[in-house]
Amino acid sequence: MELIEVISAKLHGIKITESALHYHGSVTIDEDILHKAGIRPMEFVYIWNKASGARIATYVLPGEKSSGIVCLNGAAARSCQVGDEVIISLSKYITNDEMACRKAKVVTFNHDSRINTVDEILEYDFISDTEDNWQFKINKLY
Repeated sequence: MELIEVISAKLHGIKITESALHYHGSVTIDEDILHKAGIRPMEFVYIWNKASGARIATYVLPGEKSSGIVCLNGAAARSCQVGDEVIISLSKYITNDEMACRKAKVVTFNHDSRINTVDEILEYDFISDTEDNWQFKINKLY
């Protein structure tokens, strides 16, 4: 059985609000934002820094609700500066047969706010007309 790594959730253009070098490694994210994206505490995520191109993987800790916090902890703190826009992506390993029922949540953020506030919530639907011809459709949820 072949497993395929696909996107499950993405926080696109979220800003780093804090950095805590002398803390156990992880990323702390506002619990409300995690809920909207369907990301659970302790799940591993990829973080891509749009300013520097740095790419890391770490695990998620829930932060204070409605705070807008995104705090890189431990070694992850060296990869971004406060104010940097990043993409935080969660992936899942699934079989080809599971693709048809897969939906990925994508949360985008307002750039005119001092804290991270949600702009849109999108959902990617995976569609196939054959086993090898996968496409996706974007649905706006919010």
